[in-house]
Amino acid sequence: MGKLRIGIIGCGGIALQKHLPAMKSNSDLCEVVAFSDTSEERAKKACEEYGAAGAKFYTDYHELLANPEVEVVHICTPNVFHSEMTVAAFEAKKHVYVEKPMSHSTEEAEKMMAAWKKSGMQFTIGYQNRFRPEVMNLHAACEAGDLGEIYYAKAHAVRRRAVPTWGVFPNKALQGGGPLIDIGTHALDMTLWCMDNYDVETVSGQVFYKLGRRHGAEQGNQFGLWDPDTYEVEDSAMGFIRMKNGALIILEAAWAINLLESREACTTLCGTLAGAEIRSGMSYTEPELIYNRARNGQLMQETISPAGPFAGKSGEEKSADCRQWLEAILKGTSPLVKPEQALMVTRILESIYRSAERKEEIRF
Repeated sequence: MGKLRIGIIGCGGIALQKHLPAMKSNSDLCEVVAFSDTSEERAKKACEEYGAAGAKFYTDYHELLANPEVEVVHICTPNVFHSEMTVAAFEAKKHVYVEKPMSHSTEEAEKMMAAWKKSGMQFTIGYQNRFRPEVMNLHAACEAGDLGEIYYAKAHAVRRRAVPTWGVFPNKALQGGGPLIDIGTHALDMTLWCMDNYDVETVSGQVFYKLGRRHGAEQGNQFGLWDPDTYEVEDSAMGFIRMKNGALIILEAAWAINLLESREACTTLCGTLAGAEIRSGMSYTEPELIYNRARNGQLMQETISPAGPFAGKSGEEKSADCRQWLEAILKGTSPLVKPEQALMVTRILESIYRSAERKEEIRF
């Protein structure tokens, strides 16, 4: 079985921090043969560090897609470009892994879906948090029915003060939004996946622009000062998601908010037999998974043993995500993150923004 030949579109932070190291750790299954970035310097540097022998680099992604050696494309660009690049990649008969969120809008995400179905190629979206050991543990428990009927959940994506000060994150035209679409998307994906419930009835939400214009010492930002003059997106957003079976999900997302507890990329689930919480983020040195239930007339809490899967596992979800994707292509099986699921995440996020703008509930 030969190695899959991969092309990278976008050689910025997410490619260098996630995709390329993950491919390097799975070099028995793949090699990176092409790189594209609007910056020739970035494309060349990534090519020199991670490229296979004879790898090429481009400043026009269409040239990468025209390269017959490229079988798989990873799209690591700002959100607004996801759709056009994905559609073009499918038209060029490439398998596509696109970074989260699927797109900045439902309309564009649906174009991606149509191109994928027409192409016959494989398609997945970058929700690597599913591969964290505590998330896999919780999902298995939900799948086994250990929590019973899950009727209430919270999707947490809250940073006390950690506005990203690199890339184009505060640029609304390129990203489509701020923390809701950036980190809220991960928490919502985890929650929906564990609940195995994608049947939405209504969405309402509120978006806040309260702290983004703060200057200097008022910011207290973990990543250093952001530029308030170019900060165009929300600093926090909240969503209220009612499911068709009566279940409720509350989504909270913030880059900057005056809350003491910062919980990011985690979820709280309440079921008829038990509840569960994943706790991670700025307030936690290690991820935690806690189950709670009544047993023998007493309230009980169960946690992962300190000798369990967390020790030395930091960041391995990125490699595991990459490996299952490559194996799905090679074996002709479905990847874990399915496009239909990612489309629903995009629909919900867009509906929260629309609800806040129109001051009305959005009915699906």
